[in-house]
Amino acid sequence: MKIVLIVLDSVGIGAAPDAADYGDAGSATLQHIGETVDGLQLPTLGKLGMGNIRPDFPIPGISPAEKPLASYGMMQEASIGKDTITGHWEICGLEINPAFHNFPMEFPSFPADLLDIFSKQTGRPIIGNKASSGIAIIDELAEEQARTGAWIAYTSADSVLQLAAHNDVIPLEELYAGCVIARKLCDPLKVGRVIARPFTGKPGAYERTEDRRDYAYTPEEPLITERLKDAGIPVYAVGKIEDIVAHRGITESIHSGNTAESQKVVEKFMQKPGDGFIFANFIDFDMLYGHRRDPVGYALALEQTDHWLSHFLPKLGNDDVLMLTADHGNDPTFAGTDHTREYVPLLVHQPGKSGQPLGIRNGFYDIAQSVIDRFGLSELPRGISFFRD
Repeated sequence: MKIVLIVLDSVGIGAAPDAADYGDAGSATLQHIGETVDGLQLPTLGKLGMGNIRPDFPIPGISPAEKPLASYGMMQEASIGKDTITGHWEICGLEINPAFHNFPMEFPSFPADLLDIFSKQTGRPIIGNKASSGIAIIDELAEEQARTGAWIAYTSADSVLQLAAHNDVIPLEELYAGCVIARKLCDPLKVGRVIARPFTGKPGAYERTEDRRDYAYTPEEPLITERLKDAGIPVYAVGKIEDIVAHRGITESIHSGNTAESQKVVEKFMQKPGDGFIFANFIDFDMLYGHRRDPVGYALALEQTDHWLSHFLPKLGNDDVLMLTADHGNDPTFAGTDHTREYVPLLVHQPGKSGQPLGIRNGFYDIAQSVIDRFGLSELPRGISFFRD
């Protein structure tokens, strides 16, 4: 038996009840994309039941299926936050409360003593030191970095310290080493992630590469990846999952840098003999289109994944399970460039079994409890298994 859990990064399905607390009232990733493109063309997701999830708030272009192939519902996040780590860790069984530390959005964002120690240990000065989108701050400061050899350090609405570096100025391995130093310095503050953001190119034509790496805060209790691996169940990580779970409980990982590559890796791991848990993140929705506020590109990325799913579903065996969800929203029609606090969809496909309504799940950790339940392991402290429903 294989359980395949795919996180469609940032594919939200409407503002959560507490969205106003995050400045996100009115956000709705899927619905607003559908409105922008005059209807989403996602026949496979439609057959699975994506259009059945919210009859109160339809997704343009996706009608409810008469007999959905998957059980369907949506989940409300229990943790405080709307970032990648918070969402994925809650999916893995944790609740983040109190929240991770967020740096101020205005200059200076980072504590002076942290930057002083970091500069001394790395031998390079720092520029930036404010909140920004990645492309914008690279365009602004890349030439200064080339002159000075400085780190470009910036944050966002997430709990994150990001280090951007041109490959010709700061080699990739030095960038990674710098992130390891920054990670240790950020641990006392409980910062969710330190992210390496390498880029190449010339003025007016800079491009971020797919060599990004995330350095996560160490979880304070076991994730389901650890529980499964300790029980002898192989855990296969796809995309940035190994970084998000701080490399804990992983049997084998392939760090794919884009969604199409990750889809091929999922197929590869499906060929492994025996049982296994395949945990994948499809990153393009968030990285390329959500933050860059590109609803048309987002729609095309959804269509590509929908087409892939049409070929992947027949590869599932009778005992296998496919779960599709998201870690937060990122409405590309919304103000700003940050994630949005939204409900996330939940689709659970078991070949040969009819789909059932799963309702609104209070906590992403219902997924963790369900995975553990399906593999016959002892119950987790949080969550309700939807297999028992």
